Amino acid sequence: MAEVPLDYARQWVEFPDPANPVNQFFRCDLTWLTSRWSCIYGSGCKGIIKEAPDAGCCSLGAHFSDKEDRKRVTSYVQMLSPEEWEHADAGSGGKWLEKEDGVWKTRVTDGACIFSNSAEFAGGMGCAFHKLADRLGVHPLKLKPDVCWQLPIRRGYEMTTRDDGTKVLYVTIGEFTRRNWGAGGHSLDWYCTGNPDAHHAADPVYVTSQAELIELMGEQAYEVLVEHCRVRDGLLLEAAQRAHAAAQAAGKGPRAERTVVQLELNAFAPHPADHY
Repeated sequence: MAEVPLDYARQWVEFPDPANPVNQFFRCDLTWLTSRWSCIYGSGCKGIIKEAPDAGCCSLGAHFSDKEDRKRVTSYVQMLSPEEWEHADAGSGGKWLEKEDGVWKTRVTDGACIFSNSAEFAGGMGCAFHKLADRLGVHPLKLKPDVCWQLPIRRGYEMTTRDDGTKVLYVTIGEFTRRNWGAGGHSLDWYCTGNPDAHHAADPVYVTSQAELIELMGEQAYEVLVEHCRVRDGLLLEAAQRAHAAAQAAGKGPRAERTVVQLELNAFAPHPADHY
């Protein structure tokens, strides 16, 4: 199914960070966070490079956000077993690292990140860190490079000077679109966040990505975000119920009902991919 356009109306909310209400504010994309996106790796994901569909979005390797990120991941690499990591031999002795334009990243092996196990691997396809996380009983975000566990959520920063001269930091929480991959993002063969095939989850992103959002925002800020998302979810549900009732009363079919639903929801800037 075709992806939706990158640019469309979105609904945002802005609120002070409860942990630092004077100098830091959050700007959160409610359209994305209340969408029904979910990762469909292994169940419909075509991969960002068509020649490597089983690699999902892991075809290019992962750049580290900073030295601490690389140090943390290194400590867990040392805990991976050959039963969990297909390329354990190839990556031994620090050979899982490589530099690209002077920046450290995970090495690419056989067309994918060296930690991406193939479908032929006896231990099972997918990220080796997920298998280690299962063994350790922790969330995968504790083990994986920052960019891996954050995707497709994007956190951005903007320092702003207000008219009265005060400086505040705005932290943006939103969707990691093709555009956020840089110029090369537009040439990816497939991408999930704007693809309707990946927008059929029972729960919205702010629920399914709770652990990631708490890590990115802090627990107090996440609780505030949840309140705003629940209000918006309620408005969306009411609009859908009204549209359903109107279509039923008029004796119209599902196609007409979807049209009415879309008209009702336009005021709340729904994620376009949710409505296929």
